Amino acid sequence: VQLQASGGGLVQAGGSLRLSCVASGSISSDNAMGWYRQAPGKQRELVASITSGGSTNYADSVKGRFTISRDNAQNTVYLQMNSLKPEDTAVYYCSARMLKSLRWYDYWGQGTLVTVSS
Repeated sequence: VQLQASGGGLVQAGGSLRLSCVASGSISSDNAMGWYRQAPGKQRELVASITSGGSTNYADSVKGRFTISRDNAQNTVYLQMNSLKPEDTAVYYCSARMLKSLRWYDYWGQGTLVTVSS
């Protein structure tokens, strides 16, 4: 499975960005996709995730500002980020967890840098 993320960039505080991640390869129907981020000097943290059934989960720090969604037909997950803050600055990573032959497998995409200026 390959994950290709895009959409990062530089934005002013209060602005918006939308990240996209396209999955390709052997994709199982039972899966969850999500976004993690890692700021300089900090650990990678979960931002948001969404299951193949559409259930979502968000970090408290982004609730009400970020929205995760997916297009199962296109094997794509999106992260709409509104009201961005300087503390949202990080490298954002797309992830996927897939159930194959009764085992869960984790996959990661390359990071995309989001920089929010004050």
